[in-house]
Amino acid sequence: MKLSQFKFDLPLNLIAQHPAKSREDSRLMVVYRDTGKIEHKVFKDVLGFFDDKDVMIVNNTKVFPARLYGRKEKTGAKIEVFLLRELNKPNRLWDVIVDPARKIRVGNKLYFGENDELVAEVIDNTTSRGRTIRFLFDGDDNAFRQMLETLGETPLPKYIKRKPDEDDKDRYQTVYAKYEGAVAAPTAGLHFSRELIKRLEIIGVKFAEVTLHTGLGTFRPIEVEDLSKHKMDAEYFKIDDVASTIVNKAKTDKRQVCSIGTTTMRAVESSVTAQGLLKPAEGWTNLFIHPPYEFNIANTLITNFHLPKTSLLIMTCAFAGYDLTMEAYQTAIKEKYRFFGYGDALMIV
Repeated sequence: MKLSQFKFDLPLNLIAQHPAKSREDSRLMVVYRDTGKIEHKVFKDVLGFFDDKDVMIVNNTKVFPARLYGRKEKTGAKIEVFLLRELNKPNRLWDVIVDPARKIRVGNKLYFGENDELVAEVIDNTTSRGRTIRFLFDGDDNAFRQMLETLGETPLPKYIKRKPDEDDKDRYQTVYAKYEGAVAAPTAGLHFSRELIKRLEIIGVKFAEVTLHTGLGTFRPIEVEDLSKHKMDAEYFKIDDVASTIVNKAKTDKRQVCSIGTTTMRAVESSVTAQGLLKPAEGWTNLFIHPPYEFNIANTLITNFHLPKTSLLIMTCAFAGYDLTMEAYQTAIKEKYRFFGYGDALMIV
């Protein structure tokens, strides 16, 4: 398929700037693949779609405060540094994106905090806006992490046109986040409150946790018309024995297996046995799922409403079918569903 087929007109006022008042009160569109029927619910209504021994697979990655604001040595020019991933813990080497990039060269020192509490040195260019930097910090790793926590900002996507506030530290994080490493939240999971998870567990739903540290690659614009030529940035993922056992039991018993989000789906589809079961794995995945694609693990998907021409929309089309997904999106626009990270949810059954 071609990238241009995934273009649609999205009114900018439908991009959610704030989360719903409570997590489970977001709206929920339910799309039935077998009949093409579309229903309108609220998120807590997912309780009515799952039974004893069904499984939900969640991504337990944790967002860290990846956006830093600082200044360049000598000139004092303001710069933004977006931390992508730690390359070497002992040497505090990080892969970052800088803005404005044209002013940041190898050898420059960057200062962060009102009293220059944190200093970094640019040691390499990676892409047009990418750099490798080394933080110059004398304390231990805990003290360094605390410094990032103090100086860093919740990395809300650029489409959210406001500064992060105190609430975002909690709301731009799933309630089951455990392992730090993501620069963007697995947003389908943001709709789950602890109470809703407890109620699902009471009816017998099992939760399987996997990890995929969402990087900017998930959101990087696709710049080729022929989708088969697009290369995703690699992202770290881990699937353990416990998750594999839970998922494979449900598959063997022909139960419903629901992927909570596209990042979760990429993780599980990156580690499949010849028999179509989930296998434990740890490593890096650059899997790009686009139509046509035969899904192996999940038979239900909960996701958010994504922006045009994104890998997330393209994966949703691969799961639900192109025509049905695009019809659902047009319905969402007409019914004024909220789009993007803090927006409403779409469940495909």
